[in-house]
Amino acid sequence: MKIISVFNNKGGVGKSTLTYHLGNALAELGHKVLMVDLDPQCNLTICAMMEEALHRIWEEEDSFIDDYERAFGQNSSIINSPRSIHFILKPAEDGISEPHNLPPPYSIGTNIDLLPGRLSLHKYENKIAERWSGVYQGDNLSIRTVTNIRSICQRYAEINNYEYVLIDTSPSLGILNKVIMSTVDGFFIPAQPDMFSLYGIRNIGNALQLWQREFISIYSLISDEKRSKFPSHFVQFLGYTIYNAKKYTRDNEPFNEYNLAQAHYQYVSQIPETIMEYIQESNRTRVTANLIAKPIGGNSIIHSHNTFPAMAQALKCPMWKVPEVYAGLEHSNPEYLALLNQNGFEYNRGNNGRLREIGDNYRTFTNDLITRINTL
Repeated sequence: MKIISVFNNKGGVGKSTLTYHLGNALAELGHKVLMVDLDPQCNLTICAMMEEALHRIWEEEDSFIDDYERAFGQNSSIINSPRSIHFILKPAEDGISEPHNLPPPYSIGTNIDLLPGRLSLHKYENKIAERWSGVYQGDNLSIRTVTNIRSICQRYAEINNYEYVLIDTSPSLGILNKVIMSTVDGFFIPAQPDMFSLYGIRNIGNALQLWQREFISIYSLISDEKRSKFPSHFVQFLGYTIYNAKKYTRDNEPFNEYNLAQAHYQYVSQIPETIMEYIQESNRTRVTANLIAKPIGGNSIIHSHNTFPAMAQALKCPMWKVPEVYAGLEHSNPEYLALLNQNGFEYNRGNNGRLREIGDNYRTFTNDLITRINTL
């Protein structure tokens, strides 16, 4: 099992949309996948499940987030149904024993499950900050708090035979992301073709250098037994992809290798050099410079999908399944479809071929990413 994070120090790059579609593509290729939403904004969760179901999960958990030990004593059966990632992290946050069993993950479809996000996740981040100094001293609760996300992923993988765990993150460089990025196996960067993404890559590289020095210092101070709770190698960079770039459409513009509008291509062409300069060699030992020079999957998913992601989110399915799910709703739930139509959702069946092509492109992207993950 490999734990992979999707990360950029810039919001609005399509990170959650990409994570959701990557998870579905992996599942369709026959791999068992768990997605974990560790972005307090919960965009990945909203892509994957109906809001009513999510609100029910949150409401059932409210008293546990306030006082887990008391609430669990009154209602231990709550772990028999899917729970949010913050609920699962809560015993470590409160410094109490873990329940014997883990809650089942939320099933999205064949081969793919989700640990939903929760807006209250900032409380766990605050607890990491409070206990951070204790990690250097080998304090058991501090180490448990820092390694708990990785431990939970491993426990779920052992129970459900996941091959991949995908973690969606916020765009911050705060302590929660420091812990996530320092305890996963690999990560890749989705980037928009603009100056801000170039600066985001610089910031990530600089942060990784600092975080790696901190963890090397921690490893030198704690016992081998406690060191075993951390990954054997620091996180490795797997590559980048461009998302939502404008496609080249005019004959009088100069052609380029990714079929991008020139205004976007000028930024895209700077990304490999920026990566090589700012992401240090120790964080990219598994991926060659030739691979880093190209987006993951080439130009398979880099162009804008227009309104298709919004359609997919409304129907809670990957883009390439919109025709199938829409047709199913016409027969099984016309009331919900009528509600979507009232809110401006319109589906043109003339897009079926384009959506099938998007599915093929995501599988191309995913197969390239799998090749890179296999180097870890």
